[in-house]
Amino acid sequence: MSTKPVVAVAMSGGVDSSVAAAVLVEGGYSVIGMMLSLWSEQDSESTNRCCTPDSMALARRVASILSIPFYVLDARQIFFDTVVKSFIDGYTQNRTPNPCITCNKLVRWDFLLNHALAAGADYLATGHYASVSQKSKHTFQLSRGLDPTKDQSYVLHILPQPILKHALFPLGRFTKHEVREMAHKFSLPVADRPDSQDLCFIGSDGDYRHFLTRYAPQTQNPGLIMDQHGQILGTHQGLPFYTIGQRKGLYISSTVPLYVLAKDILRNVLIVGTRDESGCDHLVTDHVNWIEGFPPASKFNASVKIRYNAHDVPGVVSVIGKNSFRVEFENLVSDITPGQAAVLYNSDICLGGGIISSNDQ
Repeated sequence: MSTKPVVAVAMSGGVDSSVAAAVLVEGGYSVIGMMLSLWSEQDSESTNRCCTPDSMALARRVASILSIPFYVLDARQIFFDTVVKSFIDGYTQNRTPNPCITCNKLVRWDFLLNHALAAGADYLATGHYASVSQKSKHTFQLSRGLDPTKDQSYVLHILPQPILKHALFPLGRFTKHEVREMAHKFSLPVADRPDSQDLCFIGSDGDYRHFLTRYAPQTQNPGLIMDQHGQILGTHQGLPFYTIGQRKGLYISSTVPLYVLAKDILRNVLIVGTRDESGCDHLVTDHVNWIEGFPPASKFNASVKIRYNAHDVPGVVSVIGKNSFRVEFENLVSDITPGQAAVLYNSDICLGGGIISSNDQ
């Protein structure tokens, strides 16, 4: 009988969570498979890669192959109340939220973790590409995954110390290619399954604008599109339907490419301009989480990631309150977007992050 800890694995029927479970079983852990049933629009229930009947059947089959118990938890209501409503509220407030961050904070690392602990687990493991390590007796660090193209520490920056001590990320030291090879080695039926996409709860057309029209019709509020000099260039369908840095879908006649630069909420005006006009040298955040529970200093240098797929840029961070910090960039940075996270790193160590509230202060 194994003397190693009991680990609950958040399974989805995908290759990453399946291999995470297999790695733990191979490592001698006592593993429990747990899957969340999440809310999605009625017409997308068959395409919601997180919890379709096909995904559940695959996850159950993987658990059977690995000889581990498997349970499905009904998280539809809490997912709607926390993730979906937050997504809608964010857009109605003219922010561009990242629902994966909210889901990790309130569903996976709250709802699911609590159920895992209640079931006797010592840890909750996921298929995220990230790493957690113990820095000292009571302090844990979050680091980037080995595969820079798949690193997911960005969406995990919201994990505090009490959560990190129960977190395991078995795939943090592997590349995606290695994970697929391991899935074949373990003879898992998900080895070649495509990666799932974000916004799993949106209808079958995959268009968040149509989703907002259905669930927040007030977002349809047409207005003017102007350049930075006040020249009228066209009309928009509603500010929430556009995001900073967007180029396609503006339907403006111009001799040069134009991008969304800002949203003037008071005037209901969409401001556009050239790529050269899109940069900003600072940002301000709220809803901050410091991985160690406190910032490294009141002012410090860090690498800053402003979107999940963005490259790091160097910046000087100034702590301006318990839940806020400001970043000054040496060079202009494009596409700083309220609602997205600004996540801070020292090399591969994630220091924490916050939600971008403004680039106007």
